[in-house]
Amino acid sequence: MSDGPTDIGPVPEVGSDLSAGPAQPPAASPGQSPAASPAQPPAASPGGGALPDVMEMLRSKEYIKLLVLAAAIGVPVSAIAYAYLLAVNKLQEFFFTTLPSDLGFQETPMWWPIPLLILAGVLVSLTLTYLPGNGGHEPAEGFQTGAPPLPIELPSAFFASFATLVLGIVLGPEAPLIAIGGGLGVLAVHLAAKDAPPAAATVMAAAGSFAAVSALLGSPMVAAFLLMEAAGIGGAMLGLILVPGLLAAGIGTLIFVGLNSLTGLGTFSLSIPNLPVFTTPTVALFFWALAIGVLASFVGTAIRLGGLALQAIVVRNRLVWTPVAGLAVALAAIAFAELTGKGPENVLFSGQDALPALLSQASTWTVGALIVLAIAKSVAYAFSLSGFRGGPVFPAMFVGAAIGVAGSHLPGLPLVPAVAMGIGAMCSVMLRLPLTSTMLAVLLFSSDGLSVTPLVIVAVVVAYVLGARLPQHPSDLRWSKAARAAGPADLSAADGGAPLTPTASNAGGS
Repeated sequence: MSDGPTDIGPVPEVGSDLSAGPAQPPAASPGQSPAASPAQPPAASPGGGALPDVMEMLRSKEYIKLLVLAAAIGVPVSAIAYAYLLAVNKLQEFFFTTLPSDLGFQETPMWWPIPLLILAGVLVSLTLTYLPGNGGHEPAEGFQTGAPPLPIELPSAFFASFATLVLGIVLGPEAPLIAIGGGLGVLAVHLAAKDAPPAAATVMAAAGSFAAVSALLGSPMVAAFLLMEAAGIGGAMLGLILVPGLLAAGIGTLIFVGLNSLTGLGTFSLSIPNLPVFTTPTVALFFWALAIGVLASFVGTAIRLGGLALQAIVVRNRLVWTPVAGLAVALAAIAFAELTGKGPENVLFSGQDALPALLSQASTWTVGALIVLAIAKSVAYAFSLSGFRGGPVFPAMFVGAAIGVAGSHLPGLPLVPAVAMGIGAMCSVMLRLPLTSTMLAVLLFSSDGLSVTPLVIVAVVVAYVLGARLPQHPSDLRWSKAARAAGPADLSAADGGAPLTPTASNAGGS
């Protein structure tokens, strides 16, 4: 494409941050009134119709060029994402199964995770310290899209997340794939047309992210909801970015399916077959949905606050504290295995591969073992959030599923709705994306999805709203303690500001 997307007309320049809004028009030159500025966007019609410049953009040749480029980007980005996941899968098997056998062990020693997770901390800390970029966003700060990495920052994002996933840290691949896909999309724009405007880079970054994560969550539509809800894009920008992204995601899914036929890695379907049939919600189940939503809000908040508190320690000296965090993850897995007789792999890794086995073998788990599993996974999750690089989706799903399976032993709470509500509620707290959390829980149960949907919605809304009212940062806890001891007037005098109530800081969040 020799001419490339060198001019994409009236699309608002939003930079490389998917969550940014339209740029402000430039200041008028001397003698020119602001109303005459050519960059001033036309006002929306009183009836709330579509903006004229958006419709003009959709009809333009430049937008067609962007669609063609998005389709072209979808092929290599999805192939790279597939190779990334395949390498992670094979190396996990090598380090935790093949290597102990090759060294002469009849079975993997209980202490085996310790050196591997310490090594993960060493590799990640070295990557974040010495390579350009920050390896992606801090996972303890929540699921984010943000600005994609610059081309020079791609190695940092790749190596930090790769060491995290391969060596058993409790984070998933979705956030690294989104960052790497977005960075490759920006790189493709710069290679195709160095003078392309920032809006073109934004659209292609979104397309690259869509393609990279398209099949990981079982459907391109789930990826679309995840990215759009996380980016917070609405109105005109939603359609402009969504169409190229969906095109890239559709092509990416086809590439995933084609490569799977060659490698046999798997189709990444979220649907879990052979589960008990669930048909009709009951009034009692709605009360259980309230209870699960409340429980998930407290568990998820504790995990997030723990991760943020540990992150504040780790960033002071990554080379020291990141390996210590890896050691803590290993010890949590070993403690779980010693207490329950189950394998430490139930605590290690993201939980993506262990989730189907947990549900299909739910009858083999005691309530005590499930409680220990939920606690150990949560502790390991919090330490993983502190300084490693990865995504929060699958660990949140696994913790929610463990809560649900444990709850299914209670009267009047079947397995399928219990797990669906647990997954949706926990994802809602950890991701802060209620719509995506609902979709993830519903799609997991295939034919039962429609039946559990109203219950999942109740649990998600309760967890989301209550979680927003709980402390959002460790400093909120310290503030509340000081407020109770000194009172609002004393705190405001010391702070030099207006009186504040102890709950004011909690309500704001961070």
